[in-house]
Amino acid sequence: MAYTALTLRCPLRVERLVSVHYFEYGPDYAFAGERHDFWELVYVDKGEIAATAGKAEKLLHRGQMIFHSPGEFHSLRAAGRTAPNLVIVGFYCAGPEMAFFEGRVLAVGGPEQAALAVIVEQAAAAFSTPLDDPLLQRLERRAAPPFGAEQLIALALEGMLLGLVRREGAAGRLTTQLRSQDRAGLFERTQNYLEANLHRQLTLAEICRDNLVGRSYLQKVFREKTGGGVMEYFGRRKIRRAKELIREGRHNFTEIAALLGYTSIHYFSRHFKRVTGMTPSEYAGSVKLLARTGRGEGPDGP
Repeated sequence: MAYTALTLRCPLRVERLVSVHYFEYGPDYAFAGERHDFWELVYVDKGEIAATAGKAEKLLHRGQMIFHSPGEFHSLRAAGRTAPNLVIVGFYCAGPEMAFFEGRVLAVGGPEQAALAVIVEQAAAAFSTPLDDPLLQRLERRAAPPFGAEQLIALALEGMLLGLVRREGAAGRLTTQLRSQDRAGLFERTQNYLEANLHRQLTLAEICRDNLVGRSYLQKVFREKTGGGVMEYFGRRKIRRAKELIREGRHNFTEIAALLGYTSIHYFSRHFKRVTGMTPSEYAGSVKLLARTGRGEGPDGP
């Protein structure tokens, strides 16, 4: 029997390690900033920092991590009364998947904390360079490091990156799904509300208030679903009901206008023509014409 080996897909592979730091800064610490051609992660193990990423400054609390992409200017400063402790790792990791981490501030849980602990522990065992040296530009190997220490660093870092992409990616899909369900539910709920209130003169503020939703969000949902705003949709529904009432023939135009909350027959007629292209009288005439034609009578019949 001949076996075929499968080459494993490794989308996030750490190619080179630049630095591993564990800093214990004072409460007044500030770093002016730099940029370089490798990735850098900063994890807040204690306290708070203000991290600049490009032109934006972000506040990070204990248990949060920020990623700086290659070429991005970044700086940091202590931002609270508690002196911050930081883990900082510089590394090369190519591939389009790393774009996921650009500009990201992520909450770190147990698995990521365990991976960071392995990285710091194995770096201290593998390299002679102090982990708290802020001027470090080159890692120096120990003469007799523990077996596989550098590989364990790479595996821990790769595992953490893969886990974060999986976790945040799943959370992002779930959030998108929930938002989609929320929009669909809101649209249906508002549709039913408008249908039940065709007899009223509603304002957008009243619709938002009664449906516990913000104006801009409701407008966005209706534009996605109908191509127009809420009031435009409400007006079309009124005219659709008006056409039904005209076809039923039990009410005159003035009564229909009143039933649908119009302040006057004139306003009703103008709105009807704007939506349908015909006046109510013209529409009623066309309905009668279609009725005669439908019975087999010609357009000039009785």
